[in-house]
Amino acid sequence: MSTDAKVWLDGAIVDADAARVSPFDHGLLVGDGVFETLRVYGGVPFAWRRHHERLVESAAGLALALPDASTLRAAVDAVIGANGIDEGRLRITVTGGPAPLGSERGESPPTVIVAVTQMTPWPPSAAVVTVEWLRNERSATAGIKTISYAENVRALAAAHERGASEALFCNTRGELCEATGSNVFLVTQSTVVTPSADSGCLRGVTRALVLELCAQHRIDVEDRAVAPTELTTCDEAFLTSSTREVQPISHIDDRELARVPGPVTERLAALFRELVAENLDP
Repeated sequence: MSTDAKVWLDGAIVDADAARVSPFDHGLLVGDGVFETLRVYGGVPFAWRRHHERLVESAAGLALALPDASTLRAAVDAVIGANGIDEGRLRITVTGGPAPLGSERGESPPTVIVAVTQMTPWPPSAAVVTVEWLRNERSATAGIKTISYAENVRALAAAHERGASEALFCNTRGELCEATGSNVFLVTQSTVVTPSADSGCLRGVTRALVLELCAQHRIDVEDRAVAPTELTTCDEAFLTSSTREVQPISHIDDRELARVPGPVTERLAALFRELVAENLDP
């Protein structure tokens, strides 16, 4: 992060190194909060409408209040402008605000932070491993983009220890679910497959756009329960997220995929780039 970075904190642009959040903030104490990460292209946040809609859904899931849409969008534009960001990674974080030292919320308003950094390109492909820990598809926070990421931190560290760059979770039903910060897609005999929302996965914005691209371009696609054994037989695989876009998978556990990217992955990555070039708020 630049030493002169600016952030939007509770209604004002401030120097990042001078920004202060209470040590009693419920987000810090118990992980009570939600967030969105957006890709910035040419100084414009991509898919703003979709990201804002999901932020609203996540906040409702935790019964958190949000600033209105126009205030948040003005904050986003102000932060991008204040930092002179052209290609970047932007995050909106909303927490329960200062509270007692426990699970109960206090009476203070939420803490709202908008921050942006320059985008660091992802590698051309990713190696992934499955981890022993499970997603609970019946959890109160299943499908909500909360700031409670300790499970992801632990799983990602385990993936790094095994020489991989991303970890894959199954759920309590024994189905493939998602990765720590991305959705996973498999391709078998030219059919694209991804775990359905009831697996407990986060319904990623890029995931939704890829499903729509498949439908628009007559690429066979299945949004369904996915058995972990399909990881051992698929022809291609890729990850999606706001910052990764469509990233081919090169290795799954000890298996090296034959073509990276495979033809379907390569086509979808190209279609996604075309979408970004044509419409920054699809």
